[in-house]
Amino acid sequence: MKNIPANLHSNHDVLSKKSMQNVSFRTVDEFLEFLPKDEFIIVDYLRRVIFEYIPHITEKLRYNVPFYKLHKNLCFIWPASVLWGKKKTYSGVRFGFTSGYLLNDELGYLDKGTRKQVYWKEFTDIKSIEVDILKSFIFAAVLLDEQLAK
Repeated sequence: MKNIPANLHSNHDVLSKKSMQNVSFRTVDEFLEFLPKDEFIIVDYLRRVIFEYIPHITEKLRYNVPFYKLHKNLCFIWPASVLWGKKKTYSGVRFGFTSGYLLNDELGYLDKGTRKQVYWKEFTDIKSIEVDILKSFIFAAVLLDEQLAK
């Protein structure tokens, strides 16, 4: 069993303070230590894809999950165990694009739910990650970021 960081609060304590989240991390390492093994495996793999493909990208916690930025936030990795609200609403790990609505998705690969801007792909195991497709969306997000930065 992984160690739970000292700064984590119980669901009851956090939610009673009107927080939308069940956790609070100071570092990416604390975030990673918190994850259940099945989510950690997916998150670790997705992080390696990002850093291999865009080695100069910046990783920073926002909303207690890692976001990745060049000029602006491009994408994020959001495991189901890091809640937004009072209960878990999905399984696995979401790889999201902060400006997904601007990406060309002729394949219908990304989900948007009821969101207007943020689109994502949900993964329940690493075998379901189609790396070439995911990399093409990451590349498109990088190009978009460069265009919007001008």
